[in-house]
Order: sequence, then structure tokens, then C-alpha cells
Amino acid sequence: MTLDGAPGLEVDPLLDDPETRIVVCCGAGGVGKTTTAAALGVRAAERGRKVVVLTIDPARRLAQSMGIDRLDNVPRRVDGIKGDGELHAMMLDMKRTFDEIVEAHADPERARAILANPFYQSLSAGFAGTQEYMAMEKLGQLRAREEWDLIVVDTPPSRSALDFLDAPKRLGSFLDGKFIKLLMAPAKVGGRAGMKFLNVGMSMMTGTLGKLLGGQLLRDVQTFVAAMDTMFGGFRTRADATYRLLQAPGTAFLVVAAPERDALREAAYFVERLAAERMPLAGLVLNRVHGSGAARLSAERALAAAENLEEGRIVDQGPGKTGVRGPEATSPEPGAPRTTAAPHDAATTTSTDVVAPPPAVAELTAGLLRLHAERMQVLAREQRTRERFAALHPEVAVAEVPALPGDVHDLEGLRAIGDRLAAGPH
Repeated sequence: MTLDGAPGLEVDPLLDDPETRIVVCCGAGGVGKTTTAAALGVRAAERGRKVVVLTIDPARRLAQSMGIDRLDNVPRRVDGIKGDGELHAMMLDMKRTFDEIVEAHADPERARAILANPFYQSLSAGFAGTQEYMAMEKLGQLRAREEWDLIVVDTPPSRSALDFLDAPKRLGSFLDGKFIKLLMAPAKVGGRAGMKFLNVGMSMMTGTLGKLLGGQLLRDVQTFVAAMDTMFGGFRTRADATYRLLQAPGTAFLVVAAPERDALREAAYFVERLAAERMPLAGLVLNRVHGSGAARLSAERALAAAENLEEGRIVDQGPGKTGVRGPEATSPEPGAPRTTAAPHDAATTTSTDVVAPPPAVAELTAGLLRLHAERMQVLAREQRTRERFAALHPEVAVAEVPALPGDVHDLEGLRAIGDRLAAGPH
């Protein structure tokens, strides 16, 4: 099942192509990105590739579904994969990744000073955009190692859509900003001139900022900036390199959404933003699509039949004839004289001679009909929403994943998702 008029997304050729080295799953929160990324990783590994799945989601679902006690900043092999491939999984540790950068690009003494700095500890643990930037850093590290055939990235959930693409620019702007440059100036000028600058210009700024931020915090920031001075250019250089990697032909973006108005509106924004950033879009994965095995029975007819049952009437849906038999015709009141119906044979029985079901059966049947009507209304609403997306972006290939009766909690569940992803139109 795919959006009417939209091309079908062919998942297996994408995963099998040796030129595909990175698959990035992006989308709003709560649409199944983590499960989709894990299912793609399992399927690619079982088709012979050596895969690592990098998740940014701190929830434990991915580890549990892969049979791993815990995920951390180190890729861990997943057991139970069939075939010749391998699957590894890891969860981004934002602070540990930042620490690794410091340890790799600073001499031991300076690294210790940076890691112990209170401002650095706050920055690495919760500065706005740090998680997204570190996701980019970790992706760059994984790709540089050339250890895996395929890297599947589960991007951070965010209301601001592609924050992980914006984070390097924001961090670069912060590091190149006037505030940082002003703090760095005394160390760069040096000597008596530097002291004069510090005594005159900095005294005014530190006096003002000290009142706003506190003198100790400002001193921590200055110490941090002095220690990090030689590393600032490296942040920007690596971020630019990873950004170019995301634009390269070996990368494929999959936008993940649910068939709901807000989720597909967000998906449309993702599609447009990726096009503006010249990022290679493979297609849209539409999760939790509802279906019905009795789609020929419309919501209107189901509701009408339920009302008739609840009112004690039976309606013949045969062509051209509608018969109604009230309850008094089959179950007379206690004490009322019984009447004997005129005898008739099968040849004279018409389609209107229907025996009303017992009240309990009628009540149950009416409830089921109403549930079916609600399901058909959901299907109609989803269809309208999907058609609006397809009208805006008819070029986007789509794979639809039917809604499952329960949560995915093991490799078999991930395989089932992968099978549905690759099934194509059905």
C-alpha cells in the first residue's frame, strides 16, 4: 500500500547497494524513527552487510529489542543475526563524545584542565545544540574508521526539525562570536599591551557580566576559552567535513512520519529543508498505517446497521428489497395470546423473512459494527492526509508500514518491520 500516485520506495535495493554507506532516519518525535532505524539495520545485516546503528534516543527500547543489556558510546555487537552480515548498535553519549574530542586534540595537561573546568562540564552536558553537534561528530568518527559497510543514524527527536544539521553552524557561530573573541583577546594580545587591554576594556565587561553571571562563572569561562583556543578551528573543520559527507551520493535520508496531519506537515517541512540543503532524500517511511479486511463495508452502512440492531430492527441489504420486522413479531409480551403464523413453504419465503437475533447477540454485533465504523473513519482521515502530502510532493517515494497490534520488543519484531518496509505496494 502506498500513497496514491506516489512511487514506491524500494528499500532492499537501497540497503544492498554497496555505494550506500550512510542512512539517516529523521522526523518528528514519536513517529517510530528508532524502531525504523533498528529494523533497517537488522535487515541490512541479514542481507550480508556489516552495519552499525547509532541512536540518539536515550530510551532503552533499542537495546531491549536487540537483546543487549545496555547501549553506550561504544558499538556493541548484536547476537542472533542470520546470514553472513554483522549488526552493531550504540547510543550516543553526548558528554563522553565531547570528552573524547578534547582528549584527542589537546595535550594531556591541557585536556585535564579542560575536562575539570566547570564551564566545560556544563557545556558538554547540556548546552543548546550540543547533542546534535555530537551526533554529527560521532557520525564523522564512525565513517572515518571504515569499519562498517553501512551506518544507520537515528537522529534526535526535535520540534525544530533538522536541528542536527543546524547545530554545527550554531556551535561555529558561538565559537566565532564576538563574546568568545573578546574573551580570547587578552591571551592573544599578550604582554603589556594585553594587560592594558585587560585592565581597561575587560574590566568594564567583566564588571557587567560578573553581576549578571557571577564572577566565578566568568572566570571559568575565561579559563575554558584560553584552554580551548587551539581547538576551536577543529570543531568547525570537522563539522564542515561531516556536513559535506551528508550531502555526498553515498548518503540517503529517510523521512519517517505517521499518517497524521501534524506528523505529515512536519515531514513535508523535512522534505523541503533537505532539498534546500541539497541532501539526498531516498523517500518517506509512513509508519502505523491502519487498514481493514472489510473495507467494502463503509462507515455509513456500518452505523446504519448498528442503529437498526439497537432499535430491534433487521434491514435486508439485498438489492431492491428492504424488510423490517419489529420485536413484537417474534417475541410477544408475557401473557399475550399466541398467534400462529400462516404456514408457508420455502418457495413462498422472501428475503424479508429474517429472524431477529437474540438481544445479547444484537448488542455485541452493533458494538462491532460501530468499532468498524470508527476504523473506517480513521482510514478515511489518514487517506485524506496522505493525499495532501502526495499532492505537495508527488516525487517522494513512499513505503508504508501497517500498524502492528503491539510494541516491537525483540529481533523478530524488528524483522517483521523490515519485511513490511520492503514489501512494497500490497
